[in-house]
Amino acid sequence: MRQEAPMQRCSGGVLWVWALAVAVLPWTEGAVNYKLGDKVTLYVNKVGPYHNPQETYHYYTLPVCRPKEVRHKALSLGEVLDGDRMAESLYDIRFRENTERKTLCQLTLTEAEVEQLREAIEELYYFEFVLDDIPIWGFVGYMEESGFLPHSHKVGLWTHLDFNIEYNGKSVIFANVSVKDVKPVPLEGGGGAGPGAGLSLTHSYSVRWFESHLSYERRAERQQDHSFFPKTLEIHWLSIINSLVLVVLLLGFVIIILMRVLKNDFARYNVEEDRGCDDLDQGDNGWKIIHTDVFRFPPYRSLLCAILGVGAQFLTLATAIIIMALLGMFKVHRHGAINSAAIVLYALTSCVSGYCSCHFYTQIHGQRWVWNIILTSSLFSGPLFLTWSVVNSVHWWSGSTQALPVSTVLLLLAVWGLVGFPLTVIGGIVGKNKAGTFQAPCRTRNIARQIPSQPWYKHTIVHMAIGGFLPFSAISVELYYIFATVWGREHYTLYGILLCVFAILLSVGACISVALTYFLLSGEDYRWWWRSVLSTGSTGIFIFIYSVFYYNNRSSMSGLVQSVEFFGYTMLTAFVFSLMLGTVSFCASLAFIRYIYRSLKMD
Repeated sequence: MRQEAPMQRCSGGVLWVWALAVAVLPWTEGAVNYKLGDKVTLYVNKVGPYHNPQETYHYYTLPVCRPKEVRHKALSLGEVLDGDRMAESLYDIRFRENTERKTLCQLTLTEAEVEQLREAIEELYYFEFVLDDIPIWGFVGYMEESGFLPHSHKVGLWTHLDFNIEYNGKSVIFANVSVKDVKPVPLEGGGGAGPGAGLSLTHSYSVRWFESHLSYERRAERQQDHSFFPKTLEIHWLSIINSLVLVVLLLGFVIIILMRVLKNDFARYNVEEDRGCDDLDQGDNGWKIIHTDVFRFPPYRSLLCAILGVGAQFLTLATAIIIMALLGMFKVHRHGAINSAAIVLYALTSCVSGYCSCHFYTQIHGQRWVWNIILTSSLFSGPLFLTWSVVNSVHWWSGSTQALPVSTVLLLLAVWGLVGFPLTVIGGIVGKNKAGTFQAPCRTRNIARQIPSQPWYKHTIVHMAIGGFLPFSAISVELYYIFATVWGREHYTLYGILLCVFAILLSVGACISVALTYFLLSGEDYRWWWRSVLSTGSTGIFIFIYSVFYYNNRSSMSGLVQSVEFFGYTMLTAFVFSLMLGTVSFCASLAFIRYIYRSLKMD
């Protein structure tokens, strides 16, 4: 019976993970096979300003054709987080049956509804439909500005849409919408209606089917070749070469120059092998003289360990997301797949943060391990909840589909409360029980050595500026493409390049941290613990500054809704980068310090 208990516990854990994945992840369905004449459901989804990707509203908030009873499609968590609100439409599309000028509905709009449409068209509103998981985009209307004196301002509504659908055998391969041969209905001056009169509209559509030789498994390639939004992403070799050169130079600096300096130090410090550690304080200077203080534990050790734990968690999470993308688990036409995977992985990797944080906290003689676990679990989730509360309130106030429904909020809280937090506690307990003693090459004296005054270029602010700018410069070009994907209309597919840049970022952070730590110790300053975290962790500050530049100079985003979401979640992103790079920086500095002090011939 004792041998069966671990199997039962393991099976229970597997069931938890399986249930969470089934509830959250958008599992990719196989190809839907249609027969001739079968109905192909077209879902209407959302509308919004073209230049504000995160400001979206339900399609039926506009005065358009709608069924008497609106029936919504069941969505995954990722789709809901992406602002999708799919509902069935009145479009009657039959598989491989062409339709010409079929009436969708007839509407009589009031002056207020005409004004609502006019404002939407002037703000460049676009719509998104979904047919067989293929997004279809188009503009709500047409606007033309011409002349100066006299000035001409024309606003028109597209009342007819041409659907072009490609198929292969029994499957749908691609779909788009066109208004090439259609004239818009003018809406100037209330659409030509008098005061109090309504504007009568007749909405219609056409459907044309075209045979394609592309297989269903490769239909995502067809969507990448044709996009409603501009395509600017490409393999940017110049950026990669620039980053690689920076890494080579930094590695050369650390390995060649720094090692030569250390070699000279070792030769000078080990002239008299029989001298004890305490006798070396007489007449010596540099990093060797502080060997009895360099491993003195820092203040706020619980916060330090929490940062290292959460940083390790996000390093694991980011690596897993990139590897999953490389394996082709995220399809271009799948809505919210990465969002769902990130939610699941964040919950499952919470054990990493709990283990790393409590393990190191116990090693450096921390006593309040329960408080350390609570601090670790709330270090990121707390700011995330506060940011989301503000952003979601703004979306709710504006009526945007980006506002999460109550059921989704409860689901996310359940994922964190039933999976994320318990795994953090379990990881912390395991880390505490498995923590040994801190392995320091030299013992630490009870009385701390006085730190001499430091020149200005060894101050914390200067080190943060240097340690933050160099890693940022290694990813600055790639950062533009990531911003264009997250806050724009691009589909990022260069995951191999992203993995290389991610590795370059971590390498640069580790190298510059080792160099700055050596310079700090050479000035007989042993306060490297927090300094190593802050030095390259300041990269997040540069990323946030770049986000301000991107918003004002590289994008056309505007408005309260878009601004609040952009800057709110960009601050969180910068915070995550600070946690990851701070963790890498600290680990590199700790390994370096242990190496140089163990290399000395000391008893």
